[in-house]
Amino acid sequence: MNKKKITLISLILMIMSTIYGFANTTVAFDQMGYASIIWYVFAALLFLLPSTLMFAEYGSTFKDAHGGIYSWLAGSIGDRWAFIGTFIWLSSWIIWLMSTASKVWIPFSTTIFGHDQTQSWAFLGLNSNQVIGIMAIFWILVVTSFAVRGVDSISKITSLGGIFVSLLTVIFAIASLVILIMNGGQLAEPINGLHSFVQSPNPDFQSSLALLSFVIYAVFAYAGTETMGGVTDSMDNPERDFPKGLVISTMVIMVAYSLSIFLWGISANWHSVIGRGQVNLGNITYVLMNNLGVVLGQSLHLSHAACLILGTSFARFAGLSMFMAYMGSFFILIYSPLKSFIMGSNPDFWPARMTKLNDKGMPAFAMWTQAAVVAVLIFFVTFGGSSAKKFYMILTNMGNISTSFPYLFLIGAFPFFKRRKDLNRPFEIFTNRWVTDIIVAIVMLVLIIGIGFTAVAPIFAHDYVTAFWTIIGPIFFGLVAWAFLWYQSKKLKEPIDKL
Repeated sequence: MNKKKITLISLILMIMSTIYGFANTTVAFDQMGYASIIWYVFAALLFLLPSTLMFAEYGSTFKDAHGGIYSWLAGSIGDRWAFIGTFIWLSSWIIWLMSTASKVWIPFSTTIFGHDQTQSWAFLGLNSNQVIGIMAIFWILVVTSFAVRGVDSISKITSLGGIFVSLLTVIFAIASLVILIMNGGQLAEPINGLHSFVQSPNPDFQSSLALLSFVIYAVFAYAGTETMGGVTDSMDNPERDFPKGLVISTMVIMVAYSLSIFLWGISANWHSVIGRGQVNLGNITYVLMNNLGVVLGQSLHLSHAACLILGTSFARFAGLSMFMAYMGSFFILIYSPLKSFIMGSNPDFWPARMTKLNDKGMPAFAMWTQAAVVAVLIFFVTFGGSSAKKFYMILTNMGNISTSFPYLFLIGAFPFFKRRKDLNRPFEIFTNRWVTDIIVAIVMLVLIIGIGFTAVAPIFAHDYVTAFWTIIGPIFFGLVAWAFLWYQSKKLKEPIDKL
């Protein structure tokens, strides 16, 4: 039977659905307003486009390997650094689990009550952050207990959640355009010349240091490109269609992000909607959707009560969509990255219990170890005494850095990959060594600037709690990976370099 080939249009849709995230636009508008647009353009051209072409070369060359990015790194810089780099990549998913287990209660609350009530939750003397932390730990333990039994049918909710999020994007765009037309082209967030596109309205993003740290938000918005590296062997003419599809999708995603950020300014004035104390990076999407519904009702000259109902309906729909998407993704990501890494990497690097699968084909011990690590991290962050705004800022920064850090390994290993002469390369874009090294240097510089300034910005602001949690993820998991190697070298009586 002939396997169905991926067409150019299918590739573009795949890349868009993998990378574009509706919630990224609300976070961008919250942090930088219109000024975030230039950073999203910058990241698309200097990170998304070149990195995905590199990942396509990796994927086509190592298409028969089953270890994913571990195989790419192992074939470029050796098993030891591949293990450390992929372990840090795994940490990005662990941080995602930690962050999402805490954030999932916001869309849940919004769906039930019509707005975010999590900041008013209290129980037995615990404040709202601590209550959410306990609920997040409970969520992790419950999902893990189901997942180790192989109960993954609930992951089908992911596709349904994806449909709802797509509808959410369409509703947002149509409602924004209706408001713009009904208000005679007047924007809620006015444009004051070029200044509005370079200066953030957010007081936390006024300094040059803070502005440069926003690079990591833009890079995070384009994360997931490494998953597209393995599709070239499923295309009829990958040498022609993959780079063409990538260029087209990069431009489309860049425009979609830029246009979406601009559209938020039609209905939301930054200072009156976001500048209030109850708005944070956890509930910003639902606050903006609620406001969108209210402003739409006002533009259509509905009664005050009808406007409030429309706003609540928009918020509930957003909450339901995001809750289903989170829940479906959670049941997959609680085991998929971990299992892929453990089964694809060198078994000598792991204690025997970590690689053992149960009768359902799940690495149960490794999954419960992961659950314990996530639970401990949630406990320390939520009981650290931070305000809700700082709490969700910490979670967002941790997620951004832990997601972006593994790209340092993948991009940095690319010149070593290109210098190997013993590989069959069915798909090759970077043929000039000098040009390749310059492009790698540019992408690495973008990543280092984004990660570096995100890490040091809280230090200069004397916010040492945020600084610690922002940078601890990659450092901690890098040390854990090295400890695994050291332990196994002692056990097997082999130097680390020989493992």
